This record gives sequence, structure tokens and C-alpha cells, in this order.
Amino acid sequence: MDGRGLRRLARAAGVTALLIVPAGAQQATTPAPQQAAPAQGAPPSGTPSQAPSPASPPAQAAPAPGTAPPAAAPNATAQQPTPPVPAANQLPPVEVIQKKAQPAPKAAAKKPAPTKKQVVSPAPQPAPAPAAPPVTATPQPVQLLDTPATYEPGEGGIDSGSVQMSPVQGSAIPIGKFPGGVGRASAEDFARTGYTSVPEVLQQTVPGVILEDAQGNVFQRNLQFRGYESSPVNGVPQGLAVYQNGVRINESFGDIVNYDFLPDNAISGMTLIGANPVFGLNALGGALTIMMRDGWNYQGAELNIMGGSFGRYQGGLAVGGNSGSWAGFMSLEGIHDNGYRDFSQSRIRRMYADIGARGDGTEFHLNFTGAANFVGVTAAAPEQLLDLSWSNTFTSPQTTKNQVAMISANGSIEVSPTWSLQGVGYYRWFKQSHIDGNISEASACAGDPSILCLEGEEMGGSGPGVNADGTIPTDIADTLGSLDSTSQITNSFGFSGQAVNKDYIAGFKNQFLIGASYDQGNVSYGANSTLGSFEPLFVVNSLDILLTEPDDVQPRNLATTNNYVGLYLSDTVDLTTDLALTVGGRYNFARVLIEDKSGLAPELNGNNSYQRFNPMVGATYLISPGLTLYGGYAEANRAPTPAELACADPNNPCLLESFLTADPPLEQVVSHTWELGLRGKLQGYNNERFEWSAGLFRALNTNDIYTVAAPITGRGYFDNIGDTLRQGVEIGGRYVDQRWMMYANYALVDATFQSSFILPSPNNPVAFECGENDGEEVTCVQVNSGDRIPGIPLSRFKAGFDYLITPQWRFGADLTAASSQVFYGDEGNDTAPLGGYAKVDLHTYYDLTENVQLYGLIYNLFNSHYGLFGNYFNLEAANEASEANPATGADFFTNARTITPAPPLVAYGGVKFHY
Repeated sequence: MDGRGLRRLARAAGVTALLIVPAGAQQATTPAPQQAAPAQGAPPSGTPSQAPSPASPPAQAAPAPGTAPPAAAPNATAQQPTPPVPAANQLPPVEVIQKKAQPAPKAAAKKPAPTKKQVVSPAPQPAPAPAAPPVTATPQPVQLLDTPATYEPGEGGIDSGSVQMSPVQGSAIPIGKFPGGVGRASAEDFARTGYTSVPEVLQQTVPGVILEDAQGNVFQRNLQFRGYESSPVNGVPQGLAVYQNGVRINESFGDIVNYDFLPDNAISGMTLIGANPVFGLNALGGALTIMMRDGWNYQGAELNIMGGSFGRYQGGLAVGGNSGSWAGFMSLEGIHDNGYRDFSQSRIRRMYADIGARGDGTEFHLNFTGAANFVGVTAAAPEQLLDLSWSNTFTSPQTTKNQVAMISANGSIEVSPTWSLQGVGYYRWFKQSHIDGNISEASACAGDPSILCLEGEEMGGSGPGVNADGTIPTDIADTLGSLDSTSQITNSFGFSGQAVNKDYIAGFKNQFLIGASYDQGNVSYGANSTLGSFEPLFVVNSLDILLTEPDDVQPRNLATTNNYVGLYLSDTVDLTTDLALTVGGRYNFARVLIEDKSGLAPELNGNNSYQRFNPMVGATYLISPGLTLYGGYAEANRAPTPAELACADPNNPCLLESFLTADPPLEQVVSHTWELGLRGKLQGYNNERFEWSAGLFRALNTNDIYTVAAPITGRGYFDNIGDTLRQGVEIGGRYVDQRWMMYANYALVDATFQSSFILPSPNNPVAFECGENDGEEVTCVQVNSGDRIPGIPLSRFKAGFDYLITPQWRFGADLTAASSQVFYGDEGNDTAPLGGYAKVDLHTYYDLTENVQLYGLIYNLFNSHYGLFGNYFNLEAANEASEANPATGADFFTNARTITPAPPLVAYGGVKFHY
């Protein structure tokens, strides 16, 4: 097929085809030799760098199939890359792929690329050399497994690019050898869309990803992949392991992940894979690795200033460079946003810095991550209240303050031509304080109507207006609320070390990996509740009465310690030139200690240990050039967190995110995941490229842990509820040429309960009476095997394009759509679901000069109103609180559904200065 035919085929299929790796998981990693000096801001050759852009053809043909690559000159220091087309004249590279520098032959210096921006025509490519008889190649020092000789380096084939086989760099194998689906995003995806958070970017580039928003703030959203959550909210079961430069950043107390700590202008690339036990605890649904920029993969400086809707203004600075064997990088970012809802202001301050050094076969980095953020998390609101105004909130204040300081070091050493060592160590300090205004279920005691009771027990406290005996009079306020506060300070540290060997085994190409890790987290945790009164706009005003009775609201002060140990290995061997086999596994040991520091609740003390070996096995087969089949099986586990272990008693529910009680132990969760799929690529003339992928997955969780609601608003407990199943399809495609980039991807995620049980659901309007607790009626729902798990859309579809209108002007759009999802609290699937949605975002960029760029962003172009989270609330208590709100009055609420509203139409404009 000629280039024009391929172009017509790919463009026709580009909007409907689907991709597991839509952002170019099949990009090239090896720059073509004999190239000229890099353009401004581009990384030097031989360092971790971006994959060549579609508009940058290789300057020299690859070696003929079956021949060995040219030997490196003894004193060669770096390859000279082909000058990429300046950013204004090309679509962004599909991804950022880092690779260890390889020596290259000395080459005569070429003139630098012209500074004037212009469309660069592709250089004619020489015809490939005829096939030669295979020869036995000598293993090269610390290289990735070789790709089939039919692929030319720098061409972005399905066997180019690499995937880390462990959290620590240095363990990569070509993506063509990886036996599973791979999702990717790069620094260019942040730049292209203008998004400022990791979950937003991954939602566009990875088919299985969708966002959920329990908090009601764009900086505190959940990342959901194949029905598994990675969330900043304590109490959400965390099903993804997340690493930053090889450091596990799931926080110690609840395994939460605070993506708001990461400056978007410091991120080099991200890779999201399915279940892989080598990545340790929480990798039930997969593992996300986030690689940061350094002075080797980013040179130059960029200042970004932006402002727009709802009082948004922000600024970011990124500076990087290297000299000789030293390199440095630093990024700073500040964001202020008043929010699209009442009381939802956010202030984000974050930074990242890295110092690196390289020598003969060695590389070391020391880096720092710091942030001090405040977010107004306005959470879900009743649908009837949102019908009055999309900006309305319910039960404020709800705020979170997050701070972090992390220092980490990583390095690699080439011990011999086939052995290398890698390691990473870190110290992390994390502080969080959370305030949550809620409705109070306190009411007059049956035996003495002059004092307050909660769930049939007398309430006690200290503060103004409290009776001498500590009881609280009923006339303390007209309408009662509560302000629930939690705080945690975490000091964690750890290290990982591994060895990689690439000796041939019995004549087969092979990569063997063995390593170990240790992580420890020490947490100081506190929680309390104060009584308050409702004011207009459903704001809870504190009465400064600290609640001490009953036990459910008694202040808590405790310390927890987590000790996690891991031993892991994997081996990938080329059984033939087309068939690669991977086997491996990891042994996990987890110990969680809980100690009451108040002396008032010794029953909280506990010592829980968990251990398990999780295996994996998989294979890939090169069916034909440009088409690979993959399949695999893996197991992974997660240990219950301190928050879950200390809140597992249905008779003593906890204020989620805060109060803890003495509870029975929980079982660890184990996932069993199968994957099967195809990925392929068509390459045309003029750098036209069409990539596609299609895959199936099936992940069964045994002893899954689930959050169970209690009759008291905001309280609940954790329980093992049997098996759950997540299975589905991920398919997609991406077309790129010198002017167009088009992509589309679709995922079907069927997430269901696999066990039948009765589950408390206190506010579900169709729940049935199932017993009593302290004299109070308990209502439940019947969950049957096959019922859908709440919060997980069955279908999600993403599509978009970028078009280079002129060499200076680029325009693009992105579509995100998701089907309906079940409400939390409706695990029996008895009521109407939360409706699906579709939104369209636009972006455009114009280069005024080589160093100045103007841009504009519009999100939710058609101002669609939809929800990203849904549950139920207490109608009776809410109607009492509504008496203090002039807009509603008494007995306003008749519908118990609450949703978290998505942002309406917003528009931003900005300018970038880059050098």
C-alpha cells in the first residue's frame, strides 16, 4: 500500500479504532546515529530523551537485518541527534521515553539547525539493505533485550520503547516483549491538553482510566483504572501501586495517593500497566510509574503564566541543563483557584528539584519534592439543591491541608558488560489536616428530653454551655451539626536495590532481575468532633464543645507503624526471534502496629501481619512485522491499612477518615488477573504512522475489602465481602503524520460482586429493615452475585485530534464520555443510576516568536451538567438543617440522592516564554 492509501485508511480508522497504549507506548527509544545538535530545549543524544517526533525522520538507515550494530568508538561520548522540528512546527511527540546513554561512533560535526521556524520536509530514506544470514551477536554492555532486526531504530515500531519490569529504573525490556497492556502519557500530553494533574492526563491517554470525584475539587480526584481506585481519600480501597522515580508514594496510613504534590511541568513520562506482583503491595489492578525530569532529559527554561474562569491564576517555571558530567533541574508551580462552587477555593504550591551526575558506567541523582496545598473539598450535594444553583454546597466547611517534603536518591552502576546494579532510597514527611462539617444525628434523650443523646446514648462534652455533669442541653442550638477533624503526621523511609543480568542463557537472549525493598511508615494520628449549629448556606458553625461521649465520637490519639518487606525477581528470555517468555514473582511481608497514645482506649492496640508470594507468567509472539500477540497471568495482594484494621467492627462504626475502634482482623485482598491482546503498527511514507491495540482482561479479587455505611452520617466500617470481578475490553488507535494527530479509545469495564450478602444502607430510599443497633432501626440492601459495583461506568470513550493549521498555529479538541454508574449505597442495583455524560475540551497554541507562545483552553465547551460521584443522605436530618437556609426553608428535600457536580464551562488563556 502506498503512502496515500495508508493515509486514507488510517484517517478513516483513526477516530473509531481503539488503543490500549494510545499515547504511543510503541515510540522509538534509539535515536538515529550521525545526527546534528539538538534544537533548543531538546535533550542531548545519549541521554534520556523524548522519542523522535513524527516530523523528524531518521538521518541514516538502520543496519541490515541479521547484521550486528556498528561498534562504538572507544572515546565516543554522545550521539548527535537529528534536529527535531521546532515545537511550533510539529505535533508533539507521542511520549517521553528514557533510556540509558549508549556510546556511538564519532561523527563529523554538523551545522546546528536553523533557528528560524519552518516546516521541515522529511529526508529521503535509503532503501533497506538486503537480508543477510544471521550472525551471532556479542552481548552489548547493559542494553535492553534486542528487538527483531526487521525494525529500524528510531522508527517507533511496536517493539521499540520499553517498559520497566520493577519500580526501579534499569529493569526495562522492549514493549514488544511485555506480556500485558501498557498505557502511557508524556510531558507533551500535559502541554497539549493544558491539564495540570496526573489523573486528568491519564484519562485521555489510557482507555481504562476514568475520573471519580468524591471530594468535589479538581485537585483531589480519584484515578480509576479498570475499576480499581487510586485516591487521595482515606477509606477508599486503594487498588493501584504508585511510584515516583522508584519511590512508593502510597501514604502509610491509608495507602492514599496525593497527586496534587506533583508539578505537571516536572513530569517526564508516566506508564500504567496491569497487575504485576513485582511492584509490590496494592498492585491489584496495576502499577503507575511516574518519571520526573532531570537535567539530562530537559534542557532550557520555560515560564508559563495562565489565568481565567473562577479567579484562576497560576504560574510555573521549569529550568534544566547539564555541563560535562553534571546536570540539574528545578520546577516551581503555584495555582490559585476560587472554585466553581461555594467554599471551594484552592491554593497549590509545589516544587521539584534534581541534581544528577554521570561517570563511566555510573549515574546518580538526588532529588527533592515539596508542596504546601489547601483545597476546599465541597463533596456531594443534594440534586434538588444543585437544581437551584450548580455552585451550591451542602454541610460546609470541608477543607484539606496537605504538606509534603521528600528527599530521595537513586543510582545505577554497570558492574560488567552484562551485570548492572540499581538502587533508590528516600525519606518522606507528610502532614494532613482535614475538617468536615456534617449533619448531627443528636436528639433529645428518650429518658430525659432536656439533654442530648446519640444513637440512644447520652452525649458528653466539654465547653461553653455544657452541664456540670458533662451532659449537653437540648437547647444549645436550634439545628445541630458537627465539625469532625482529623490530622496525621507521617515520617516514612525506605530503600530498594536490584541486580540485572543480560547474559545469554543456552544461546538465548535473556534478562534476569532480582531485587529487594523495605518501606517503613510511622504515623501520629488524631481525631475529634465538636458540636456545631447550622447557619445559612448549610455552613456549620462550631459551638466549641468537644464531644467525649459516646465512644463513637470520643477523641482518638494513636500511633501506627507499617513495615513492608519485598523480595522479587523476573526473567525474560527470547525462546526464538519471535517468541519471548517472562516469568517472575514477589514475596510480600507486611506488619501493621497500632498503639493507643491517650491511655483511654487500650483496646485499640494491635499487631497484624500478612505475607504472600505472588507469581506471574506471560509471553509475547511477533506474528509478523508490525503485529504482536501478548498474554499473561499475574497475582497481587494488598494488606489492610491501619485505617481499615482499626475500623472493622459493625457495632462500633468509625467516622470515616477519623475515629478508630477495636475491631476484628481483616483478611488481605488477592487479585488474580489474566490478559490477552494484540498490538500493531502501520508505517507509511512521510512519517505517517497508525498504531493500534486491542486487549481483554479479567481480574478476580478474593476477600475484597469494602466500605460499609453506618446509620450515623459520615460513619462506617470496613469488611471483607467475598469476591469481586472486573473484566472487560480495551481497544484503540492513533494516527500521526506531519500535520495531524488523531486518536480514539474505548474501554468496557464490567465490575460486579461475585458473592451474595446483605449490606447496611441507612439512607437508600428502597432499603428494607434488617435489625436494630442500640435501639435504632437498621436498613439494608440485598446484594446478589452479578450486581454491579458502584461508581464504575460500564463504558468509557475518549477521542481527539490536533491539527497544525500553519507552522505557528495548532488547534485541537478532546472528547470524554462515560456511561451511567451505580450510586454508592445502592449495591443491590435497585434504584436509578447516576447518568452518563460527555464533554468536549478545546485547546489552541500560537507562536508569536521562537520564544513566546500564546494559548487558550476551553473545558466543557457545551457546559454539560453531570455528576462524577453519587450517594444518599439523611432526608430527615437534612430538612432540619434546611430550616436555617433562606433559599430552601423547612421540609425542602424529598429526594435522598446527592451527587458531586462536575466543573461547568471554563476558559483560560496564557503565555509561555521558553528558551
